[in-house]
Amino acid sequence: MSAEPLPEVVRIAGDLIRIDTSNYGGGNAKGEREAAEYVGRYLEELGLEVEYYEPIERRTNVMARVAGRNRSKPALVVHGHLDVVPAVAEDWTVDPFAGLVQDGMLWGRGAVDMKNMNAMILTAVADIFRAGEQPERDLILTFFADEENGGVEGSALVVKNRPEWFAGATEAISEVGGYSITVDDRRAYLLQVGEKAMIWIRLVAKGRAGHGSRLHDDNAVTRLAEAVAAIGRTRWPLRLTDTTRALLEGLSTLTGRSVDDPDALARAAGPAEAFLRSTFRTTTNPTVLSAGYKHNVIPERAEALIDVRVLPGTEDDVLAELQRIVGDDVAIEIVVKDIGMETAFEGELVEAMVASIGAHDPGVPVIPYLLGAGTDNKALASLGITGYGFAPLRLPADLDFTGMFHGVDERVPVDSLVFGQRVLADLLRSY
Repeated sequence: MSAEPLPEVVRIAGDLIRIDTSNYGGGNAKGEREAAEYVGRYLEELGLEVEYYEPIERRTNVMARVAGRNRSKPALVVHGHLDVVPAVAEDWTVDPFAGLVQDGMLWGRGAVDMKNMNAMILTAVADIFRAGEQPERDLILTFFADEENGGVEGSALVVKNRPEWFAGATEAISEVGGYSITVDDRRAYLLQVGEKAMIWIRLVAKGRAGHGSRLHDDNAVTRLAEAVAAIGRTRWPLRLTDTTRALLEGLSTLTGRSVDDPDALARAAGPAEAFLRSTFRTTTNPTVLSAGYKHNVIPERAEALIDVRVLPGTEDDVLAELQRIVGDDVAIEIVVKDIGMETAFEGELVEAMVASIGAHDPGVPVIPYLLGAGTDNKALASLGITGYGFAPLRLPADLDFTGMFHGVDERVPVDSLVFGQRVLADLLRSY
């Protein structure tokens, strides 16, 4: 007896996972070309005209415009990114690039971030076409390169050199929103209406080179290590925004708990706690150390990379405080700096997203939240396009979904992908 065929959305997500698009950062990447061509072929088979933009060899972006019923309405950008962060196979239970379906889950790098959403976009549009229908308004389907490096070689170049792709668009939807969490045994959905600013910095300490056996007070490694430890141990104060206040109010309504202790209230969200708590304050995490070239040589220079995520509007204040923390003997270099964003949880698109979830999961509340990380919505903001996170997934209560972003054994339930495809198709039909 043959096995039941996989839903199309799962098959496509698995195919994309099997195309290794690992992005190591700093221009070191396998490239998105094959994944972009896969997406392009799928869209062409639906009868759409596809455009590619490859500003840097193998860093390929792809776009197709879908005509809506009411072309007087502003267009909606529906976008994803094709790259993924690297995966060390030895750390995983399964091959991270096999696209394996096991125990009702699709496993692999990109199953959560964000080849799942790419497949949902493609199949939602296919559902509309195959039913002989059109979306309500023009859709601009865009799949970017290099998001995992801040979009430097992807969305940043696309909006700069291909702004005509987004003509007539005022809003966008993409990843890291619309998924469910379980709060004290009650399900709720998080809709992303803002993002913290991302500032990637490099610390540089210099000293006097010398023999490793000497008394040596001017050691660059020591100076750097002290600066890294000081940043890593800094606990930034609580600082709420309109969005995080609304999140806390939503959680309080669900649980009956007070909003007076935001961290304690976030703990009611179970595995999503860490994801939510990071939105209440600045975070500064050391991620890379680099110094020296031989055991008995004291190097002249030592460097570290720090991932800084700050609340919208506090960028300059945080950079000044970081310089104070590390002292004048350690230089701070900006590697990537982008903007923070926050928009109101209101308007026709927000209402449509809430309604589309409600049609498939009636009576379950939808709560706004601020994303602690970033998406390509920031690049689109430079064109005046307001972005939201809406990759709808109904998830099991015991699945640490947010913990699998860039984590080991990344996986998503098959049923959740089917749910997301249907919700997204309904949104695109009606909005």
